[in-house]
Amino acid sequence: MEGFSLNYIELQEYQQNRYPFLMIDHVDEVIPGKSARGYKNLTLNEWFFPVHFPGAPIMPGVLQVESLSQMLIIAITTLPGNKEKATRFVSESSKFRKEILPGDKLVIETNVNSWKHGIVKGVGVGYTNGTIAVEAEMVITLPDILEQYLPKKGDKQ
Repeated sequence: MEGFSLNYIELQEYQQNRYPFLMIDHVDEVIPGKSARGYKNLTLNEWFFPVHFPGAPIMPGVLQVESLSQMLIIAITTLPGNKEKATRFVSESSKFRKEILPGDKLVIETNVNSWKHGIVKGVGVGYTNGTIAVEAEMVITLPDILEQYLPKKGDKQ
């Protein structure tokens, strides 16, 4: 499948989060089922900077990982038949290498390692100024697909 880009309006067709919790601004390239890369521009006007931390604002770690997961989700929801599917995120592990500050452009690269029965395993890396700021191994589920492979109530095991 050929790669394509998505602007802020277009990416919302494939991502269930909305402002203020949409943590990506643009998808530079998505190859459905394989990878997605794009970015989040961070300004001092972000809702979380005034409280994290007053006088020394940094992007909360949980939102850094959320931005990676949202980009990984784009790699799966752009597959045929997945556009309207709900997703659930589980972080396996994450590493925070550098503070992400107002004015930074968080460049996000994600790769799908496996995709089977509604379970996606993948990795994401976030960069600022060419340096790794955050890394995560992630699991995303698509409950509608996953349910098809789970035992039904009353089924004998």
